[in-house]
Amino acid sequence: MKRFPIHSLAAVALLTLASCAAPPPPAPPAPPPLAHPAPLSADWRDWPVSAGGWRYGAVAGGSLASFGEAGVGATKLTLRCEKATRRIFVSRAVSAPVAGQMTLRTSFGAASWPIESDAVPTDSGQNAVAIRAAADAALDQMAFSRGRFAIEVPGAAPLVVPAWAEVGRVIEDCRS
Repeated sequence: MKRFPIHSLAAVALLTLASCAAPPPPAPPAPPPLAHPAPLSADWRDWPVSAGGWRYGAVAGGSLASFGEAGVGATKLTLRCEKATRRIFVSRAVSAPVAGQMTLRTSFGAASWPIESDAVPTDSGQNAVAIRAAADAALDQMAFSRGRFAIEVPGAAPLVVPAWAEVGRVIEDCRS
């Protein structure tokens, strides 16, 4: 019987063990393609309500209702009463200055308001602002719209918000 040198047996054992190694893990899957938001329905009442909620409070010279996400800090929409002049400032957060018309959509219909200031700096960026007399009937339509209303400004996605009591409180504060 022929004998093999010990180092040959060790090499054969190592080669056998090496051939038992697990295959490399599969490559990670390719990232999904960038999804574009689904186009909005022609009927604004089918648009999704924006995430967030309303907050109400007194401010110097009037009151304020702001809509945004708790904990995120970015206010998306503000209604501020300036009691001395009986005016309401409707401010929509925007990422860049805008000009033109702010459109309000309610279950009663639509109203367009000129944007008075297209770049009012705030803690959360810029705002497109429409200034309305507290007696403006469209403000009542906003407060009493069936469940929601929408605010649109050029160059920004529409904002659909719930018609909660905070909206009506600011309007009534400015009228009394």
